[in-house]
Amino acid sequence: MRMKKILMVVTNSSQIDEEHETGLWLGEFAEPYIEFMNSGFQVSAASPNGGRIPIDPNSVDGMPPDEWDDAIAMLQNTEVLSAVNVNDYNGIFLPGGHGTMFDLPDNPDLQKALVYFAENNKVIGAVCHGPAGFVNTKLSNGKWLVDGVRLTGFTNEEEQQTGLDSLMPFLLESKLREQGAKFEGAAAYSDHTVSDTRFVTGQNPQSSQSAAAAFAEAVKG
Repeated sequence: MRMKKILMVVTNSSQIDEEHETGLWLGEFAEPYIEFMNSGFQVSAASPNGGRIPIDPNSVDGMPPDEWDDAIAMLQNTEVLSAVNVNDYNGIFLPGGHGTMFDLPDNPDLQKALVYFAENNKVIGAVCHGPAGFVNTKLSNGKWLVDGVRLTGFTNEEEQQTGLDSLMPFLLESKLREQGAKFEGAAAYSDHTVSDTRFVTGQNPQSSQSAAAAFAEAVKG
């Protein structure tokens, strides 16, 4: 049996503004990466520009655990998303970090990939700010990707608690609701994952593991 392949798409954005660094939230990549590898999947990482991925400094407290080493190594040289053959993959997963709010929405390569996965009944997953990549994506029938989909993501309440809400291009929960998503938020910073057919989403960093496990189950089918 052919090994199932997962494409993880991450941000290249390293700054919110001159005073605020951002990037990928490390645990939201590392924990799912380990879960997917332990599930027997082949995992690739891609980003809009390829290359080395900036890590949000707030997501690293001291030295990351040793078991994250392979995940961190993968982030040193990601593939350019436009060069990836998405037909090879069984699922796509978008980790978060505030960087995603700036370079994943409206990215034509990501939109094309998401439409492919959605229209070929393949699994789409995301955690925290990762669903920013869903924003403004339309299916070939003209409907929003998230229209009618039960999902979650970083809530307006959580964004306000970060104090960065006024610096964001939009509020993720509000934008997903505007585009027809049936958004299901739980208590701020609680572990909360929503699965709806081929969509699996986690609310925040605390949900990385549970979202990854649910996504892996969906891919196994």
